[in-house]
Amino acid sequence: MTLSVDVEIVQLPHAADLPLPAYQSTGASGLDLLAAIPADGPVTIEPGRFATIPAGIAIALPAGFEGQVRPRSGLAARHGVTVLNTPGTIDADYRGEIAVILINHGRESFSVTRGMRIAQLVIAPIANAQLRKVEKSTETARGSGGFGSTGYKSDRF
Repeated sequence: MTLSVDVEIVQLPHAADLPLPAYQSTGASGLDLLAAIPADGPVTIEPGRFATIPAGIAIALPAGFEGQVRPRSGLAARHGVTVLNTPGTIDADYRGEIAVILINHGRESFSVTRGMRIAQLVIAPIANAQLRKVEKSTETARGSGGFGSTGYKSDRF
């Protein structure tokens, strides 16, 4: 079952001619975010560099929800381009423009053009933790094994 939530969206003037974010299939969990950069000014990201790309929208999430900005697998697989702060979090009380920090891990320059699908926006419910200080946590089979403690072993830890 899919949860439905009402999200207000403002399309900013520099993105007025672009389509709104949309799901690309009936089973998609993320809305595709588009690059709202000037048509005559693509942004080139050199290997090892990053750039902040505006999406041209602002959203109003209801309390109890967050937006998660995630990479598009096609950009990562074909070009080595991904979202730097994955997942980027959009809090329910944020009302500014959504922007995506893209990084180029590939070997060649990557050009971001106007209207290009650059990331996904997943709307998700959140739970606020009520922290309760204790002297010692409950025991588990894993314990405090840390990195690799459930299978992968590395001599680095």
